[in-house]
Order: sequence, then structure tokens, then C-alpha cells
Amino acid sequence: MESFRLTREETETLAALHQTPFLVISLAQVERNYRFFRRHLPRVNAYYAMKANPAPRVLSLLAELGAGFDTASAGEMRMLSELGVEGARMIYANPVKTSEGLQTAARLGVRRMTFDDANEVWKMAELSPGAELLVRIRIRNEKALVDLNAKFGAEAEEAISLLRLARDAGLTPKGVAFHVGSQSLSAEAYEEAILISRHIFDEAEAAGLPLSMLDIGGGFPIPIAGTEPDVETMMERISRQIDQLFPQTEIWAEPGRFFIGTAVNLVTSVIGVKRRGEELWYTIDDGLYGTLSGAIFDHWTYSFEAFREGPSRRATVLGPSCDSIDFVGRDVALPELLQGDLVLVPDCGAYTSASATTFNGFSKAEELYFEDMTAAKKETAV
Repeated sequence: MESFRLTREETETLAALHQTPFLVISLAQVERNYRFFRRHLPRVNAYYAMKANPAPRVLSLLAELGAGFDTASAGEMRMLSELGVEGARMIYANPVKTSEGLQTAARLGVRRMTFDDANEVWKMAELSPGAELLVRIRIRNEKALVDLNAKFGAEAEEAISLLRLARDAGLTPKGVAFHVGSQSLSAEAYEEAILISRHIFDEAEAAGLPLSMLDIGGGFPIPIAGTEPDVETMMERISRQIDQLFPQTEIWAEPGRFFIGTAVNLVTSVIGVKRRGEELWYTIDDGLYGTLSGAIFDHWTYSFEAFREGPSRRATVLGPSCDSIDFVGRDVALPELLQGDLVLVPDCGAYTSASATTFNGFSKAEELYFEDMTAAKKETAV
């Protein structure tokens, strides 16, 4: 799978104009990722999980390309509405909803929702009567980097009773949803979940609850720590099973990381060099409380690249805060660096800037767009 990556020249050119740390987003890479997804899962309607990275220009681009959006809150729905996205293109996919969220959904015309508990039915019936519902089921997948089923999902055996309850409350049962976990490296988990969903559809039909929608969630992987998952084969296997088991059903997915993860680079600088015995410690000007927050919240392992010549040595990379947990990389292979050297962190578009803070008074990294840089070059050339 292709990733966006700045060259040394591009990195140094931008660093001469912008103070580090800063992020560079490639809209072209976002589009390539979207088109890859649509090519290999042609029947699957993509609803971008905007929690991964809600950069407005990314949202606008995906909307132009035809994507819908997976939302979790009133704030996310309002953001999309302000960008001109209609409620019909949103899913309220948080299984536990707030009154504000349901009221906002009703006002903006967001009718499609997921749920996994009887208590949610009464809230939706009161504030979003007639909403179209998918029951979210729990899928166990030990091969996922992040388990999203520890907190969400009803047991498959409960699905029919929950759908029946929703119907009796004046809501509209439409289907089944699942999420196999984030950064899932195996097609088997999807295949098992699709098969379980087929059984639920059949039981629902027999119970007088015909269903027409299946949401296969997200979790599609991107490269991490030097590994290259075979996403093409994985998606083709999923697509074949969808065609076999759900030939007439409307299919959704909620990719987040897959669209944005490989489209962003972080450019940061070394602000301190220490020697701890035989080991080099490099402190950079971004860390766990900033862009690299995904190391905690997303269990992510970042790659660090430098442009100085020389043999690589094992080093430790730290963030700038005064918190002693602010280690962002251990046993990292880097050339011997000096204060002021630039460090590039690729594949950091998902669950990074979205969860960054200003802890200790450090500013969040500025967001730049690679297309603006290339456009400026063309204007200068003319």
C-alpha cells in the first residue's frame, strides 16, 4: 500500500518557512486511499470515521468524492453540516448516545443509527422516532491492534430481541453492524462476522423482521513499523463473501485510519541530545501529549527518519514535556543527530492530531497541505 512521504528537499524547504513541529497532509493521498477502497470493495459504501482526523479540507474532499460519514457526537454532526454535508450522508454510530446528539441528529436529518442495548431504544424512540437502526454485535478478534468490542456490541444471540424491541418502540430495524477492531491484519475476522450476520438476517426474516443493511465497520490496516499488510487480498476476500452471502443487501463500512493514516507526515526537530551510558537520547519538539498521542490512545508504533548521513545507532526518542512518561520511541535506529536536525514521522494521519493536547503549554503542530506547497511552486515557476 502506497504512503505519502516527503523528500529531504521538501522537508527542508517547508522547515525553512514553518516552525517545527508541523504536519503535512496530502489530499492526493487521501483520494488515492479512497479510490483503492472503492476499487477493491465496490459494493461497500464508505462512511469515513471522522474521529480519526477531522481536518476540514479532508472532510470536504471525501464529501466531494462521494463518501458518507460515521459520527459519534453532536459536535461532529454540526461540523459536517457546516461544511454542507447533509444528514442523510451521516451515521450516528456511537452505541451510547447523548440527548444533545439525538436532538442534533433529528434537527439535521441524521436517521441512521447503531445501538447495542435496550436502554438506548427508549432514548432514540423519544428523541428520534422512526430512526433506522442497526444492532451492533460483538466480534472477538485477537489479531486486531485495538479491541473495539470490549466496550461495545451485544451478543449475537441478543440481536433479534433488540431489533424486535426497537420495532415495538416505533423505530425502524434495518440491519446488523459490527467492528472487528482497529488495524485488523486478518480477513478471517471479517469473514466470520459476515457469516454470523447472515445467520442473524435469516433469523430476523423468520421472525418477521426483514433486514436490508449490513455495516462491516472499519479496522482496515495500513503499514506499521516496517510491516506491509496485504490489504488488496484481504479486501478481495471480504468482497467475495459479501457477494456470496449478501447479494442484495446494502453494505456500509466505516474506514478512518485507512483513508487518512498514510496521508500525513510530521516534521519535528531535535531540541536536545543526551548520552545515557552507551545510549543516545534525542528529545524532539513533539511528543505523547501532542501529535504522537496515538502511542497511548491508539497503541501505535511510529517510525522516525532523519536525513543526516552516517551509520545508524540505537536511540531513544522523547517528547518535550516534563512528564516522565513522554517516551515516543525506544530502540530506534537513527544516525547520530545534532540539536536542530529534522526528524520525519510518516504515516501519522490517524488518531494523532485528533487527540493532541496543549499540555505543559506546548502548542499543537501546525497543519499544512502538500498541495498548497506544489501550487506555490507552480506560481513561482510562472
